[in-house]
Amino acid sequence: MRRESTYTAIDPLVRLDGLGHAFGSVTALDDLSFDVLPGELFGVVGPDGAGKTTLLRILAGILRPMQGDAEVSGISVRRDPEGVKHRIAYMSQRFGLYADLTVRENIEFYATLYQVPPAAREERIARLWEFSNLGQFQDRLAGKLSGGMKQKLSLCCALIHEPEVLLLDEPTFGVDPISQRQLWLIVHEMVGRGVTAVVSTAYLDEAERCDRVAMLANGRLAALDTPPALQARLSGRLLAFETAQSREGAELLQGNPLVRSAAAFGESLHVTLESADAGPSLAMLLASSGVEVSSVAPLGASLEDVFIDLTSVAHAH
Repeated sequence: MRRESTYTAIDPLVRLDGLGHAFGSVTALDDLSFDVLPGELFGVVGPDGAGKTTLLRILAGILRPMQGDAEVSGISVRRDPEGVKHRIAYMSQRFGLYADLTVRENIEFYATLYQVPPAAREERIARLWEFSNLGQFQDRLAGKLSGGMKQKLSLCCALIHEPEVLLLDEPTFGVDPISQRQLWLIVHEMVGRGVTAVVSTAYLDEAERCDRVAMLANGRLAALDTPPALQARLSGRLLAFETAQSREGAELLQGNPLVRSAAAFGESLHVTLESADAGPSLAMLLASSGVEVSSVAPLGASLEDVFIDLTSVAHAH
């Protein structure tokens, strides 16, 4: 059973208010403000150095913010970081598994650490076996597990005390595709049970699984919305130019007044237009510059296209 909370279900479960942090002269987070709703699968996306890990460490009560504040279940991370830790489970990229303990012994250890009542443990462990498929490996040493299985075990250890908020820092980093899918199934299962999950990732295709996504760039909030709403921003203005010279084409179009952003994707050049009718003139420009284009077609935007467009425009200004 979860701990009682005075926080009401209609309130945001996580709230950021002007959050900022720096490491020396490097700004990691810059005036971040947004809310995460109860029961939401919330994605925090951005490249390495965007501030994702710093944000999750602050929300976990591990790192004290230099500016602003954040609340988890109504508890301030600045004033009461220890109180926050009772409400959350935090899984870093290097979660502390014990290699010389078995799978079950690791879970039992974290159950003791989180003060899970002995009477509730077996039922919870059985439920963890059910959706992680680790039960058949419960007597195997954690050090003998594959990378994907270690991540699943880390997630089980984080979930044993049934937290209100689950903070996951790039949980699928370096994990094979099958294990990535299994990890996301576990996360969706927990959200379906009422857990609020904040997941950071550098993989924008993964972020499309989230209810809402906050896009970070250089510590600042570049955009926040549902994946479909973010993708709709580029509706009718994103074209795919099929060319074996996609990199040359992207370089050629940088700074063109008709172009918001241009990026090479294999033998396809994704171009976001300032105006939906600029495609033919750009195709002529590419051809006159020696970039052979075999076809031009409208393209449904991915979150990666949206992020490239947002960051390109920000850099331009």
